[in-house]
This record gives sequence, C-alpha cells and structure tokens, in this order.
Amino acid sequence: MRPLFVAVRIAGAALILLAVIVQFITSQNYWRDTGVSDIASKIVNFYSFFTIQSNLVGAVVLAIGAVVLIRGGRAGVDPQWFAVLRACATTYLVTTGVVYNLLLRGIELPQGTTVAWTNEVLHVVAPLLLLLDWLFAPGRRRLGFRVVGIIVIYPIVWAAYTMIRGPFVRDELTGATSWYPYPFLNPDTSANGYLSVAFYILLIAVVIAAAGTGVVAISRARRR
Repeated sequence: MRPLFVAVRIAGAALILLAVIVQFITSQNYWRDTGVSDIASKIVNFYSFFTIQSNLVGAVVLAIGAVVLIRGGRAGVDPQWFAVLRACATTYLVTTGVVYNLLLRGIELPQGTTVAWTNEVLHVVAPLLLLLDWLFAPGRRRLGFRVVGIIVIYPIVWAAYTMIRGPFVRDELTGATSWYPYPFLNPDTSANGYLSVAFYILLIAVVIAAAGTGVVAISRARRR
C-alpha cells in the first residue's frame, strides 16, 4: 500500500502544480494580449481564488505525504501536525469541488480565459484525489473534533480578506471599480447586495464546517 500511495501522491502533486502553472501562464498571456497594464494586480487576483489556494495547499500536502510515507512514521501513523494539515487540505478541496460544481460550473470566472483540462483537475480531480487519499492511504491518525475549529480558521481569514480587498481593486477587463473572485461574493451585482453575499458566505461556512466534521469523523472510524 505504501509504495502505491507514494506514487499517487507524487503524481497528484505534480498534476495539480502543472494545472495551476498552465492556467496562470494562459491567463497571463490573455492579460497581455488584451492590453492590461496592471499585471501585478492581476497576479494577486489570480492567487486570491480559494480554488487556487486550496489546490496549492493540496499539492504541498501530497508532496509532504509522499515523504512521510517514504520515511515511515512512529507505529506507521502520521505525525499530529501533518494529520491536521492533511485534514485541512482535504476539507478545503472537497469544499472547492462541491461549491464549484453546485454554484459555478458553466459560469466564466474573472481570471481570463480558462483551460478546460486544468479547470477539471482543480475542481474535480484534486478534490476526489484528496478525499480518496484521506479514505484509503495508510497512516491516517485519529483526530479530535476540536480540529474542526482549526480547519475553519483559514476560510474565515480568506473571506475577510476578499471582502475587505474587493472594493479597492479596479478590474481593467470589465471596467468595474471592484473585484471579487466569485460572482456570489460581489455585492455590486448580487440581487440583494451584501445580504445575498452574507447568505452565501454563511452557506459556504456551513459546507466547510460539515466537510471538516466529516473528515474528522472518518479519521475516528475503526479501520480494518
């Protein structure tokens, strides 16, 4: 089992990083071709997507996980810090997959042109890979439900960052005086403004908390 999951984790990390790099280069070329002058802001915007951030975290966790399996752990169990990090990455990518496929599939996002295969890797393949890794890879440590409190910290910080930064970023491509990574977070275009945004943030918070609770519950299940 260990050699198999070492290979899967290395391949998965490489695939996710490749998808992010290809999409970034494609977007960067698109910005230049359309005459965008403030490339720096566009780069920050690109890496402000929860999808991009969660996938990068997932790739790092898979790479570290391959090393952990190669080195072997105490009694064959993941170190506590890595188990928590792995639970966070799994939760974030599962949330990314659920939110995208329920709310955003078919909607053009403001990063420029989208590469079809990278889009599927980042929103379907990576979430499934992290979930399957959590379910079946050796070394999964039993976690307490207090870990859910750690899991939700980053999404809260990300949402606060997004809403604070949004009104101060001008979008050269559309001429809008604000920029938000996802349509449902934009109070300027939402039906009920900030009320609609608050509803979606609350909904996503519930999804993340539920996914995190499920991830922790899986870790506590008895394994054969």
